[in-house]
Amino acid sequence: MSESITQIIKDTTSNPAPIGLLGFGMTTILLNIHNAGFMQMDTVIVALGVFYGGLAQFIAGIMEWKKGNTFASTAFVSYGSFWWTFLAVLIFLPKMGIHTVSAVTLTWYLVLWTIFTLGMFIATFKLSRSLQLVFLTLTLLFLFLDIHVATGSELFEHLAGYIGIICGAIAMYTGLAEVINEVHGNKVFPL
Repeated sequence: MSESITQIIKDTTSNPAPIGLLGFGMTTILLNIHNAGFMQMDTVIVALGVFYGGLAQFIAGIMEWKKGNTFASTAFVSYGSFWWTFLAVLIFLPKMGIHTVSAVTLTWYLVLWTIFTLGMFIATFKLSRSLQLVFLTLTLLFLFLDIHVATGSELFEHLAGYIGIICGAIAMYTGLAEVINEVHGNKVFPL
């Protein structure tokens, strides 16, 4: 007669989603203040994009993978990588003398991100209302950026900027609400 021993391992690690949401939200707001025409692109936007939008989101995605959260892992690793590739294409590679980006290639790059984001938006139908709003506004942001890059329309760049500010603000709200709700042990801010 052999005894079977079952051991339950409790996950005591923290929720990485607020880090990813705040990294995404703050970087999205800052870049889109630029897109809306309120300030020039500068090193503050680039640094936030590399380290908080890129690195912190990527790490949050790996942490979500460890927790078994496919949606959050896919979102954070992908959008963290988006910031790195986007900044490499627009800033880092040209500074190294690689100037091969064209409006057509950049448009298709953004169209692929639009399609990916639309798919992620559809996945949010089973998630919180705030995440639905983040991905809805992000889909619109990418769509307007597609049109801006394809046509050169400053109007669509500015519209993308305004929607991006809203998208980033919703992501920041969601990340902060998750932290505040957890600390207080109840729903202080609805999600």
